[in-house]
Amino acid sequence: MLKVVRIIFVGLISIALSGCFSSHPRNIAAFVKPDKANVTADKYALQPPDEIQIHCARIPELNMQRQRIRPDGMVSFEMIGQVQAAGKTPSELAAAIKDKASKLYMLVGEEPIEVRIMTFRSKLFYVLGQVNSPGPKIYSGRDTVLTAIAEAQLNPMAWPERIQVIRPSEYRDVKPKVFEANFDKMSAHGDLYYNVLLQEGDIIYVPPTILAWIGLKVEEVIRPIARAFSGVSTVQYATGTRPDVGSSGAGAPSAGAAGGGTQ
Repeated sequence: MLKVVRIIFVGLISIALSGCFSSHPRNIAAFVKPDKANVTADKYALQPPDEIQIHCARIPELNMQRQRIRPDGMVSFEMIGQVQAAGKTPSELAAAIKDKASKLYMLVGEEPIEVRIMTFRSKLFYVLGQVNSPGPKIYSGRDTVLTAIAEAQLNPMAWPERIQVIRPSEYRDVKPKVFEANFDKMSAHGDLYYNVLLQEGDIIYVPPTILAWIGLKVEEVIRPIARAFSGVSTVQYATGTRPDVGSSGAGAPSAGAAGGGTQ
């Protein structure tokens, strides 16, 4: 029996190791290090439902107006009407607003209108697996592996040495880029070699440890069985056919009860 258990245990470990990971160290070349990228809000392409604020001291009607980009990609102002915002950078949107506003107002200076991004909402990346806060995360352009994992917070079942960083591919004939990051080295030893800058759509997958994976698989098997037995017990309780009730049925009186008032 012990030999069978060992074989099953080794088999589960082999499945866990072969099925969880598809990373290749060289794939890190597809990512950019934070200190090598000059990321500014001016390069951010606006999309619904990002929120912007207009700064224009010479036009009180526009100044400090805050708007969320509509699903149709437009923003609208009382004096100048609708302006296409989706797909434009803040500086490009400012130029478009200036073109319309200059027909009604005298504007001087190179940049009389400024557009600031107040809330980043349209772009996402994902942190999945063994973290306390899994799911989509708002992409700001400066998100790194370290900040993403620190904010999502590893749970006790996480395998921090084998975190998978994934850049999905939109094309069937192009493989996703995947590499492995050791969060323990990042957090405990300051090794930031794998702390790359994330892009929109990137995925960070935090796998469970081998023992945690085995426990999850065992739970997958046991849970339906436990529910089935729970359902049987509920039916027996409802119909009065519980195992602890005698064959005479739930309504059969006890010997004392059968004696009634006999003294």
